[in-house]
Amino acid sequence: MAFPEPQLYRSSSQRSQRSPYRATSTNFSHRTTRSESILTPDSLLTPTQFSISGESSRPPSFENTPESTIRDLSSELSDLTIDSEEGLNKFQRGELNDAESEWYRLVPPEAREVLERQEVQRQSILFEIIKTEKNYVSDLELIKEVFILPMMNTMPIPPTRVKAFIHEVFYNLDDILAHHQRMLAALYSRQRDQFPLVQSVADIILDNSLLFRPDYEEYIKHYPISEMRHRSEMRRNSKYQYFVQQCSLDPRVRKRDLITFISRPVTRLPRLQLLLENAKKYTEPDHPDMEAIPLILGILNEFIRSTQPGIEAAEEKVKFWSLCETLVYQKGEIIDLDLYDDTRSLRFQGPLSRRYRSEMNFHWADLHVALLDNYLLLLKPEVRSGGDWRANPVTKHHVVSRPIPLDYLRLGMFDASPENRKEKAEEGSLGLLDRVRPRYRPMYPFTIYHASAKMTRRYTLYASSESARDQWLAAFNYAIEMRRVRQEGNMFFAPQTINDGFFKHPTYTLTGVNNESRSHFTGQIYAATKFYSNSHKFIAVACSSGVFIAQKGEPAFRKVLNVYHPTCLVALPVVNKLFVLHEAGLSSYSLDLVGRAALGVTSTQNVEASREKIAADVLFFRAGRVGNRVVVLYAAKSFLQVYLYALEVVSNAEMNTNPRRSTNGLYSFRSFGEPVSISKDTHTVTALKQRIVVCSERGFSVVDPTNLSSSKSMSIPDFSDADLSNNLPMMTLKSRCAASRPLGIVRCDATDELLVIYDELGCYTDKYGVPSRSSGYLRWETKAAAYSWRGEHLLLFSPEFVEIRTVRTGKLVQVVEGEGIRRVDTGLISSERDATTIVAVRGREEQGLTVDTLQEFVETTEIRTTRPHEVPGMWDDFEVM
Repeated sequence: MAFPEPQLYRSSSQRSQRSPYRATSTNFSHRTTRSESILTPDSLLTPTQFSISGESSRPPSFENTPESTIRDLSSELSDLTIDSEEGLNKFQRGELNDAESEWYRLVPPEAREVLERQEVQRQSILFEIIKTEKNYVSDLELIKEVFILPMMNTMPIPPTRVKAFIHEVFYNLDDILAHHQRMLAALYSRQRDQFPLVQSVADIILDNSLLFRPDYEEYIKHYPISEMRHRSEMRRNSKYQYFVQQCSLDPRVRKRDLITFISRPVTRLPRLQLLLENAKKYTEPDHPDMEAIPLILGILNEFIRSTQPGIEAAEEKVKFWSLCETLVYQKGEIIDLDLYDDTRSLRFQGPLSRRYRSEMNFHWADLHVALLDNYLLLLKPEVRSGGDWRANPVTKHHVVSRPIPLDYLRLGMFDASPENRKEKAEEGSLGLLDRVRPRYRPMYPFTIYHASAKMTRRYTLYASSESARDQWLAAFNYAIEMRRVRQEGNMFFAPQTINDGFFKHPTYTLTGVNNESRSHFTGQIYAATKFYSNSHKFIAVACSSGVFIAQKGEPAFRKVLNVYHPTCLVALPVVNKLFVLHEAGLSSYSLDLVGRAALGVTSTQNVEASREKIAADVLFFRAGRVGNRVVVLYAAKSFLQVYLYALEVVSNAEMNTNPRRSTNGLYSFRSFGEPVSISKDTHTVTALKQRIVVCSERGFSVVDPTNLSSSKSMSIPDFSDADLSNNLPMMTLKSRCAASRPLGIVRCDATDELLVIYDELGCYTDKYGVPSRSSGYLRWETKAAAYSWRGEHLLLFSPEFVEIRTVRTGKLVQVVEGEGIRRVDTGLISSERDATTIVAVRGREEQGLTVDTLQEFVETTEIRTTRPHEVPGMWDDFEVM
């Protein structure tokens, strides 16, 4: 924006003859006039008025012709200010102290004399704008020279996080400094060209304000986090404290702390806004600045208002992080609350009370309750004195009860009548009766509980007032609803319905009913498996009345196997086998014939003809690939013992080349030696890379499936060091594991650790089975009956909930709620992750029958928007203009 030459107006009392600059007959003196008091030190600048003793207090008058006015004044000022150029150069080079860096110090009295009082004040303000900009740029440069570079050289922060710390504390100060260095250079150039009568700096400020606004917005919104990081490091890092103290000894710092320096960008724009408002007061109405300055003020006002929500959000995050740093957890348990996720926030917090019953009376406990966007924390504040006697006391918050995920949080009564709390008399109470007489305060109760432990984890909390209780109710409802909406839009595994309506069973137990009357329902779902055959995809479902199969996506199923009470199905297309466990024993069928029968191409009699009975009295079986072999593992009863058998499935090519009957009476299977006796309470078998894990009530045993009888088994976890070294954490873990039911073991892909899974907890061990991570343990929110390993995630199934956690840390990432949930594809084992996860869920009721809904948990992928430049050849068909 171009600005024309300003018009200068003179009073009629001004002299037509200018005085020489070094007149010896004139005695110059200075006194503060009323006009000077308009801008005081409180207004951030001190313009000064001058008068010549023995003369009028008003400047001499010139002719009123505009052309002669500008011409005469310009020549007059140029003659008077030649000697002041050296002072200006020293000011810009930083060679003048603060007292000398004033406009009236650099301008000769004769030059000030020819200016109107209002113009003198305006020039003082413009000079103050340039001066404060110079100091501002100097401070930003000091941050890098005195703090950042020495910090990188001396390393008071550990090298692994020094770069992250510098970014958190100083953020984008380099970008802001670059903007102001450019603006200061333009201001210096304008000042040299037009000194002492600077026409305007508004155009320079306007151009740069449009450029530096985005960087300021980022920095100001981040500033509360920067301050918190610095203060937190000062509290816990003595090396950093010493480093900051040494930096403060630099004379350029002038005893200012680091907070003062990093807060400079936050206060700079309001200060600039105030200076511009003052400049506008002393600007002539027809001056171009009367259009430019309001425009700049509007930009700054709007910007400052727009940053307030961001600052408030950052301050809330600082409060949240400050709370996180004071949390003290119970020893032993591993809890990944995901506190430092970028999206984590503190929804509400405040004091609440809880009442405990003792042998004689009730006792009250004061708690601090924090409602996060993912958990509810019940905390017990404890004030601790710092290590230094001069330090302020530190408040620690003990987690007195296990954090409740908002996915499990339920609200009870919030309208109960208030209860009285007896309190002690205050200190200094007058009179004996005042000390003896009890004081009561009303407390307003409300109830919350854990959805998976409605009775054992039920809490009655007390607010100090009814309005406080209403605030908590509103905060709970908002936080729970926001959590639900967010989880629904960010599911790691999405339940997809395979069938809803075909499989039904009686709602109540029917007695004395023959098989013919049961033809109108299939019975409850016990097992399911997916397979492909002849380029078709199928889903097989085992119910109490038989095995039903349908093509993928088809609602109607066809009964293929008429077996009673099948409980487990496994399809292995690689060997063309379908394994079925039912009351008559364990059998295998041709998978191709099963698929053809499901399509109606062949009869069920042909499928039955392909049946090969493997064993009778089988308790459970598992089939799949272990190492390079396809094996079948099953537990069978024999007299008073239970034995574990291992068979290898013979490939079709080997059967064609060597069609002789095997020694165990089976054509398609080869036995791995003699079976091994196992505990009667053994309930499942899982696979590692080359070995299998036998799970019983006593624990886990790892054995070689190719040599069951003679291989040496290994127990996991290995608690042998618990008693020898008096390891209390390991002893605690041992007792907890002994009271839980083993479910299986999975590998942590990122490390060499194993995650040992029980029904109520999990723990980590190294590859030798020794507990790791200080013998810590994970506690599930619900008692699991089964699990599914899906790579980085672990799915835990209970009748009402499905917990989805990360394998590496146990972090709870998703909860799916239902009724009668049970995993039905447990027969397939693999040393790798589970390929599918199929569940049956109890659904609606129809005329005395309950519908079983068949669902599959499908892993989702993150939605990522592809930018045009990331698509190769996207613009090839467009001509370049």
